[in-house]
Amino acid sequence: MFAFLTLSLFSVSMAHAVRVKDVATIEGVRENQLIGYGLVVGLDRTGDQVIGGQFTIQAMMSMLNKMGINLVIDPIQLLTRNIASVMVTAKLPPFVKPGMTLDAVVSSMANAKSLQGGTLLLTPLKAPNQQVFAVAQGPVSIGGFLGGTGGAGGATITKNHQAAGVVPAGAIVEKEVVVDIDTWDTVSVLLRHPDFTTAIRTAEAIDGTFGKGTAVPVNAGLVKTTLPSSFHGRVVEYIATMEGLDVSVDVAAKVVVNERTGTVVLGEHVRLSTCAISHGNLTISVKNTLNVSQPPAPVIGSTQGQTTVTPDVQTDVAEEQSRLIVVDQTVTLGEVVRALNAVGVTPRDLVAILSALRAAGALQANLEIV
Repeated sequence: MFAFLTLSLFSVSMAHAVRVKDVATIEGVRENQLIGYGLVVGLDRTGDQVIGGQFTIQAMMSMLNKMGINLVIDPIQLLTRNIASVMVTAKLPPFVKPGMTLDAVVSSMANAKSLQGGTLLLTPLKAPNQQVFAVAQGPVSIGGFLGGTGGAGGATITKNHQAAGVVPAGAIVEKEVVVDIDTWDTVSVLLRHPDFTTAIRTAEAIDGTFGKGTAVPVNAGLVKTTLPSSFHGRVVEYIATMEGLDVSVDVAAKVVVNERTGTVVLGEHVRLSTCAISHGNLTISVKNTLNVSQPPAPVIGSTQGQTTVTPDVQTDVAEEQSRLIVVDQTVTLGEVVRALNAVGVTPRDLVAILSALRAAGALQANLEIV
């Protein structure tokens, strides 16, 4: 029997109101993505190999040339597997100033086995417009380890992912993204989950505090507000007050299913119409056994037999008996859960049942499979 667990979204009448800042963002106030190419050094022979690490050699030669070190040896001899090419990414939050630090994420590009113990060399981080907004450098933390000798006859022990890590506070901001909110006359609120009802309630909450006509719901995801005259020159205070207002959110009925992990999440408004469910479970098992046919020792003067491998394939088909279960129309989420538990199926079978219920019109919700 499959015990069906759900994460529910409580109805508006039962739920506590949430703050505007928890369900919405301010237009124009957002993060920016940064990216750069770098080298991680100091690895214990777990870096890039010659095959697949050609760009690592080129990057290392270019770096040494910039430092005034000109080598006349074969560049391949420089790849000692103590260095790895990586892509470095970071998020630049709004309102950060030069000198502040960010976390940088480091990801291997070639065939390095592990970035454990490595140090990221100075790496410029650029925005899509190719302007440098930060530089990153420092020791890489992977939150795990790689142990053992490996290779033929050896064994390795790993913990967590080895080809990616973080340089905590390793990126220093060199340039800020200017967001001049002091000159704003309007402030637009963007709902993270667009909904017409929530947009109207958000506008009503803002009007109730700052006066009627302050907020206008433009669409399901946008509420545009006009700065009250009493808050001119105090935009920060206005946004802080507005983000602290309570609003009751509303969401459409939805069922989210992850077939890979067997996770099923139901929204609080999900309902089932009266229907009958019967689900058969067909299992096919194929077993392939390789047998060796060894002929007896040949008699003098006779032809010698040959040793051959003969496959023995065994196929079993089993179908569990299913029963027809009538599900009455449900009103609450608890009734939906009890009805689905009564069917007694596995999570992956439940995906097929939910899809069939949606096709039959008995599932009163949107079905999203991720």
